[in-house]
Amino acid sequence: MTDPNAIQPSALDQLPDRDPEETAEWQASLDAVAREAGPHRAAYLMRRTLERAEAGGIALPKLLETDYVNTIPTSAEPALPGDPELEARITAWNRWNAAAMVTRGSKHGVGGHIATFASAAWLYETGFNHFFKGKEGDGSGDQLYIQGHASPGIYARAFLDGRLTEQHLDNFRQEAGGNGLPSYPHPRRLPWMWEFPTVSMGLGPLSAIYQARFNRYLTNRGIKDVSASHVWAFLGDGEMDEPESTAALALASREQLDNLTFVINCNLQRLDGPVRANFKIVQELEAQFRGAGWNVIKTLWGTAWDELFALDTTGALVRRLREVPDAQVQTYQTRDAAYIREDFFGKDPALAEMAKLLSDDKILECFHLSRGGHEASKVYAAYKAAVEHKGAPTVILAQTVKGHTLGEGFASKNANHQMKKLTVDEFKAMRDRLDLPIKDSDFVDGVVPYGHPGADSPEVRYLQERRAALGGPAPARRTHALPALPAPAEKAFASFDKGSGSQNVATTMAFVRLIKDLVRDKETGKRWVPIVPDEARTFGMESLFPSLGIYSPKGQTYEPVDRDQLMYYKEAKNGQILNEGITEAGSMADFIAASTSYATHGEAMIPFYIFYSMFGWQRTADQMWQLGDQLGRGFLIGATAGRTTLTGEGLQHADGHSPVIAATNPAALTYDPAFAYEVAVIVREGLRRMYGEAKPGEDQNVFYYLTVYNEPLPQPAKPQGLGIDEGIVKGLYRFNTAESAGIAVAAGAPRIQLLGSGTAIHWALKAQKLLAEEWGVAADVWSATSWTELRRDALEADAALLRGEDRVPYVRQALQGAEGPVLAVSDYMRQVPDQIAQWIEQDWSSLGADGFGLSDTREAARRHFGVDAESIVVAALAQLARRGEVKATAVKEAREKYGL
Repeated sequence: MTDPNAIQPSALDQLPDRDPEETAEWQASLDAVAREAGPHRAAYLMRRTLERAEAGGIALPKLLETDYVNTIPTSAEPALPGDPELEARITAWNRWNAAAMVTRGSKHGVGGHIATFASAAWLYETGFNHFFKGKEGDGSGDQLYIQGHASPGIYARAFLDGRLTEQHLDNFRQEAGGNGLPSYPHPRRLPWMWEFPTVSMGLGPLSAIYQARFNRYLTNRGIKDVSASHVWAFLGDGEMDEPESTAALALASREQLDNLTFVINCNLQRLDGPVRANFKIVQELEAQFRGAGWNVIKTLWGTAWDELFALDTTGALVRRLREVPDAQVQTYQTRDAAYIREDFFGKDPALAEMAKLLSDDKILECFHLSRGGHEASKVYAAYKAAVEHKGAPTVILAQTVKGHTLGEGFASKNANHQMKKLTVDEFKAMRDRLDLPIKDSDFVDGVVPYGHPGADSPEVRYLQERRAALGGPAPARRTHALPALPAPAEKAFASFDKGSGSQNVATTMAFVRLIKDLVRDKETGKRWVPIVPDEARTFGMESLFPSLGIYSPKGQTYEPVDRDQLMYYKEAKNGQILNEGITEAGSMADFIAASTSYATHGEAMIPFYIFYSMFGWQRTADQMWQLGDQLGRGFLIGATAGRTTLTGEGLQHADGHSPVIAATNPAALTYDPAFAYEVAVIVREGLRRMYGEAKPGEDQNVFYYLTVYNEPLPQPAKPQGLGIDEGIVKGLYRFNTAESAGIAVAAGAPRIQLLGSGTAIHWALKAQKLLAEEWGVAADVWSATSWTELRRDALEADAALLRGEDRVPYVRQALQGAEGPVLAVSDYMRQVPDQIAQWIEQDWSSLGADGFGLSDTREAARRHFGVDAESIVVAALAQLARRGEVKATAVKEAREKYGL
């Protein structure tokens, strides 16, 4: 039987021991320390030895946890620059106005959050006074990802700075009437202030990592040197439970993004209670970040704790701090000194003796008030260490009290996230606590006043001087007056007009071919940012590897296995392609950073992100909303699109609904092109609208979603005639009639209009021929490039009518006079074409691939969903039979003829 106390084998046992006697001496020394001084002393010595080894560059596994104490002791803190007294007064005004803003707004029922900023006030103020670079200096300034629930405090500081007025504050969360402030950081709602939307928790930390990475990308590619920019992400400890929050930690350390700092406000509370009631979230996060290769700085205890640590000669205090769960720490925050003496100190004889030396006031000061995140000197030391650390990103774990300074009714209470207001008496107590010169008479009719020391006060002058020294206001979004990018040569687009002849080409391949030409453009080629999540070969993009290179901050440190091939795998420090591996979320974060570079860095970049359509909007739709909110521009390409085109892949790969989800996003222009020339026209128009000369009243802050297919099919030449390009852009044009297609139909034959999008138009064209040859029906075929844009135009026309304007929807104009009923078909659920049904004057019907996908051949899948050519014929005959234009028996005959 194995002795459980015996030393177990390890990897070291696989290595020969060159000096067993020396090894035995080290082991015996450790045993002696444990025996004579106790296991805690032995553990202490081992940790210090490992730390010394790590500092000396000796290759050993890292310590994943350190003691529950500050990483930087008080004795090692740098001197706090500036005027601490003035900074304290500024912070007090910000605390007051943040609470006043939310409380006043609560009378209108609009809500708001008070407790988050109350805990994090010093985390922001220290950065604003000493670290956060603005956009009026050299470079692009710093990028600040502000914790969404802390926005009232950021507004309060902007009010003190003169960037906002009392009217703005009174319109917090009341935007409809103008001069309103959005609830959270929303660039689309307040584009001169907010750069990054962060309140969809988890997306802020993920985006911050990829923003820091994109900054390096811009610098390494020679687009713009933004090496002086630092990315700061302010996060909540509860937010770190979101999988996106930690999804890219390894990327940040692998690429040594020392231009990135996470500041996690560890107030130990999430929305309904403790983050880790029975555990310690700080220790968990430390291990997670250290394990991922980050530099970790813990800022846990305020200066008041120094006396306690000095008394801790046995390590009992440090041990007790490590073992007390977070929920109990919260309980100490709300209990009296007697309870803390008994429950915290009374658990260990050494601590009980220590407690005898401490007054009740000292105990309450430590356990109620003194946290590292509430002291400017502690926060400054952590920030300075973070920006000076090289070779790895840094995370600062700052312990705070949620609801700090708001009073006993708020601090550390489980419900404080939902508490939206203070009473007048609570405000007066807060005023006294913060020592603010606000009189009782200022509370008129029970309304809490805003506080401001005056535009020429020492506080405001100091605040503005500090911001001037750091490069201007922050946060701030600069809307650069960038010149329009020159349009690429028309040749790149016109080459698709003649079609593919006898060659079968998938629209995915057509798009990739177009991109190959566009990235060669002398003026704009370098601005393209190809993004792909490890599927470049699937989409036929491997030919771009050697010509553009795959971005890697280390270049290529190996000889690729396919080096002797024409399309070898080439990585380069200045590579243009972002090949992200299997991460749609990371690829979208790439896209967001690139798509907003025109504002963040004053450099317009043209990202396109190509992905399996099923794994785009379904998986990362929240990031698409973030993209729209952040005013991003670029091309999202849903490849291998449709429910029936991806042969054999089945349910989880069969996209029948991405256009439905995309239609919900007002910033997304959704297209389902059928032919290569349509792809070219849409991309050309997208480049003009987003990056060229905008038309009057046209919103440039949009992005395009194109679905493209992997089914090789003949690509026809662009039809001749006026308005084809306009129809492609607006969403509908007549591709042909039965007569122009050369199909013989009798005079006066029944007629139907077939509307198809994407790959479905090929089934419609086959159905057109079958209807004429076998049933004597004439069909006209229309290409519906965008059901969504047709609907939006119609909605705008409806709104115009309510305003008294006479406007007809484009779709009704296009179909005006078209004979017979309309039958629409796509490779998506019927809800996609049905978007426009109410604006069609003709009889309407639709076909689509509703339900779950399945694995089979394309033909079998289309027959299963009833969208193949024969199914279209039967549906068309049924429509005509209802109108009495064909015999009712024709429907049954067709069903039997085609085996439906």
